[in-house]
Amino acid sequence: MGARRGEDEVAETIRPEDLGAELGAKATLLQFSSAFCAPCRATRRVLGEVTGMVDGVAHVELDAEAHLDLVRRLNIVRTPTVLVLDDAGRVVRRATGAPRKPDVIAALGEVIA
Repeated sequence: MGARRGEDEVAETIRPEDLGAELGAKATLLQFSSAFCAPCRATRRVLGEVTGMVDGVAHVELDAEAHLDLVRRLNIVRTPTVLVLDDAGRVVRRATGAPRKPDVIAALGEVIA
């Protein structure tokens, strides 16, 4: 699922106050969506299913237009964009477009392992 952070890149850290929600105990799937985005609805469903299967993982969905400061800070250029955060809120993976459930599970496996 998406690109990994490069070795020379500094991981961006997302705090609960950035999201208005708590981070997952093990990982967080942060989804940026927009109002008229059909792939965003499919992404919401897939991420919801995965969080229901994996203990300690939270799914947080944010409206990109309502969180422009965070969108700019994280260089979100299209919706849906999904960021995988570790338990400390560090961005460890990112993907654009609707993800496949097996890819999300594999990405979480790398973060949680």
